[in-house]
Amino acid sequence: MFLSKNKKTKALLIGLSLAVSASFVVAGCGNKQQQAQTQGAQVKAMQVIQQDTPLTSEFAGQIVGKDEVKVQSKVSGNVVEKYVKGGQWVEAGQPLYRIDDRQYKSAVWQAQANFAQSQATLSNAQNDLGRYEQLVASNAISRQTYDNQLSTVNAYQAAADAAHAQLIKAQQDLVDTTIYAPMSGQLAVDDVAVGTFASAGTTALVTIGSANPVYAKFNVSETDYITYMNAIMQGGNQVKPIVNITLTDGTEYPLEGEIVEQDRALSDSTGTLTFKALFENPNGMLMPGMFARVRLSGQTIPNAILVPQRAVQQLLGKSFVMVVNGDGKSEARPVTLGNKVGSYYIIKDGLTTADVIVVEGLSNLQEGVPLNVTMVTADDMGFSLITDTSKFDSNKVAGSSTK
Repeated sequence: MFLSKNKKTKALLIGLSLAVSASFVVAGCGNKQQQAQTQGAQVKAMQVIQQDTPLTSEFAGQIVGKDEVKVQSKVSGNVVEKYVKGGQWVEAGQPLYRIDDRQYKSAVWQAQANFAQSQATLSNAQNDLGRYEQLVASNAISRQTYDNQLSTVNAYQAAADAAHAQLIKAQQDLVDTTIYAPMSGQLAVDDVAVGTFASAGTTALVTIGSANPVYAKFNVSETDYITYMNAIMQGGNQVKPIVNITLTDGTEYPLEGEIVEQDRALSDSTGTLTFKALFENPNGMLMPGMFARVRLSGQTIPNAILVPQRAVQQLLGKSFVMVVNGDGKSEARPVTLGNKVGSYYIIKDGLTTADVIVVEGLSNLQEGVPLNVTMVTADDMGFSLITDTSKFDSNKVAGSSTK
């Protein structure tokens, strides 16, 4: 009997112990959930920006020489002398190559002989014509004989003129055996070697191009062209756009350019319009063939409201941003978008400078959720009015936490 009572007491103590442990576990879980709710969703946010903002558009471009010529010979023959080497700077009129001139010297001598012979024949016929003039005046010969001699003189004159023209051509061909630089510039390294046979008007001996100034050539889609035209029109007047370029390593070229050429129509094959912007290149930093980002800046929008593009979400054709409201919770705010400018959208309606918007942590973020906000700046996030270069490393940001 006593043993049975002890067993019951022991079982009761074990049950009480388990119940107490379970209550602590439940309480612990509840505390963690309450703590998570109090802490809120981790996000990064920034103040809405307001500033005067130039409308800009960016395009992929390539540097091309303003003047570029493939040098060809006017006569055919083997290259026997080369006075330059690839990559060399040359002046207009500087000798570049010499073609084997032996056959052209022979042609000159032959043409000279033919011309001399035709001149002698013509002179003899003219002398006869002079005598015939006296004879026909005294009726010693018929008028027909005189006319025949006059025709002979005219024929010999034509032959002499042809021989003279042939001589001039032969002399010019001989001169053309030396090829001169048609312009000042730098030679490419595609120059041919001595011994190469050059066909007149076909074989490119070397390419020469100017290095200062140069073009930045770029193509614009129809939509971008309309945006560009809107950007440079202000009050019905066309504003001359400012042109800048950024090189592939991110270097901003220090000199501004200007648009000097625009194609007359969209390309049938690509649907784009070609532009050329001219840049001074005094130090030779820009080389033909280099790629660059071309940025056009038009009119300036005063006091424009700006938000980063990454902060804007779109659903069913509507655009909105997540705002940190006065209660520290997320609030979806509809906005009307304007132009893209670098990393930003211009906001036409929906925000003020007093608003704080979420720029990171938007994935699965619902409206009305308490937020644990780390305030960041545009510099922290890598945002720019020039281009969207935002690659954010949260470990590098020392923000201030707000509740």
